[in-house]
Amino acid sequence: MGIPSVDLADFTSGDENRKAQFVQQLGKAYEQIGFVAVKNHLVQDSTVQELYQQVKAFFELPTETKLKYEVPGLAGQRGYTSFGKEHAKDSNAGDLKEFWHFGQEVEGDDPIKDEYPDNVFTNELPDFNSIGLKAYDELENTGRYMLRAIALFLNLDETYFDDKIHNGNSILRPIHYPPITSEPKSAVRAGQHEDINLITLLIGASAEGLQVLNRQGEWKDVTALPDHIVVNVGDMLQRLTNNRLRSTTHRVINPPREKWNQSRFSIPFFLHPRSEMRLDCLESCVESGEKPAYAPISAGEYLDERLAEIGLKK
Repeated sequence: MGIPSVDLADFTSGDENRKAQFVQQLGKAYEQIGFVAVKNHLVQDSTVQELYQQVKAFFELPTETKLKYEVPGLAGQRGYTSFGKEHAKDSNAGDLKEFWHFGQEVEGDDPIKDEYPDNVFTNELPDFNSIGLKAYDELENTGRYMLRAIALFLNLDETYFDDKIHNGNSILRPIHYPPITSEPKSAVRAGQHEDINLITLLIGASAEGLQVLNRQGEWKDVTALPDHIVVNVGDMLQRLTNNRLRSTTHRVINPPREKWNQSRFSIPFFLHPRSEMRLDCLESCVESGEKPAYAPISAGEYLDERLAEIGLKK
């Protein structure tokens, strides 16, 4: 796979030795490469299978039907975003993809609901809506346990992140990379980038192409096994930990020419905190006498900056 593999059952087993071992394995992997493959996660196989069926069905809809769900003024945060709209931070070339966003369904009377646009739901595929929200919940729950392990690795309270991600601004993004019909201007389907959020949980992509950049400057292929999900560090967590945990550069390359006629589907879950969470570098991650690598900022302020950089927000 090109990245370390960990077993979430070690963390949830109730065995303190297995739990501690998981915390160290995960933390070391995130210090070194920023990516792991996770087995025994909390996303059901049936959820994954049904989600992929519904995602494929949505992207097979006529373009004019999909465009009904592209809502101006939402910065792509809910519903459909059409082909080529998003680009990598330091590139003006649009990525060769179209995608959909499911967002948080706020629990209780939390006033943060006013910050989030309502989810957009399709009339043509009601099961697309329901399975999308089910997958969202299962991935968010998996992410909660991953962040608890990260908190322990950083010598924080195990539940340090719990209230910060409750009703957080997370996004589930089904992506379709259509077949390539002519010589692309760029050699990649998605330009090299780092994710904005705390952590990203990726349900195995339907085709090869994901690569991560290691510390030696080498691009390494990542092929998710059927029973694993890939979980990587995002820029918010790198910033919080003063670069101790690595938000690794990654990209999606184009397939060999003989596979240009194949679509690629990928479904990442971008786990975001609530907007008020502070991303100021943890004191425990800053060496005595040193200055933090980053200026103080909230998660909401940082997200706004980054959405503008990648072309989704004006």
